[in-house]
Amino acid sequence: MLDIHDGGFTPWAGAVAELLVALWQGWRRAALRKPLTLGLVAGALAWGGMFGAILMMENTAMPKVSLTTLAGEPADLAKLAAGKPMVVNLWATWCPPCRREMPLLAAAQKQEPGVRFVFANQGEDGMTAQRYLTDAQLELDNVLLDSGTRFAREVGSMGLPTTLFYDADGRLIDTHLGQLSAASLASKLNRLRSRPLK
Repeated sequence: MLDIHDGGFTPWAGAVAELLVALWQGWRRAALRKPLTLGLVAGALAWGGMFGAILMMENTAMPKVSLTTLAGEPADLAKLAAGKPMVVNLWATWCPPCRREMPLLAAAQKQEPGVRFVFANQGEDGMTAQRYLTDAQLELDNVLLDSGTRFAREVGSMGLPTTLFYDADGRLIDTHLGQLSAASLASKLNRLRSRPLK
């Protein structure tokens, strides 16, 4: 029910509740005023830094990183997008959350012909990625290799899986770190589809 990493909460309501509890406790107990104030200031700075980083990411264009197909041929994401919105999933075969969300992404790829899905394997060779896809019986289009994990570094990914949502103009409009749920993916795809071209 409380799947916080999946976005199932309202951050501002939590911040307001935290502030009200801190004010109430500080008013009741004078000894807590200084530590509560320091804690609130530290939390506000951390929250502001994180919020600022998210705003900066929203203005980020798709990185121009060279990726290769499973066959070793060069792939260009901008050409692959061909003017469509794009979902780029950063994954690896050794990553359990990546493996758990793959069937969901495979189904979404079939159901969403107006959105281009790309599966960018991080740091592995084509044989390893293909063996996993065959064993898992996953039929995915646009499986690419990022053997040097440069794409992940360019977008600031701190872990796998990371899923990036680009509009038809190639601008990053949303990100998700960790395993996607069906509800989160549907919400992000709705936002992606409703984004007007600029």
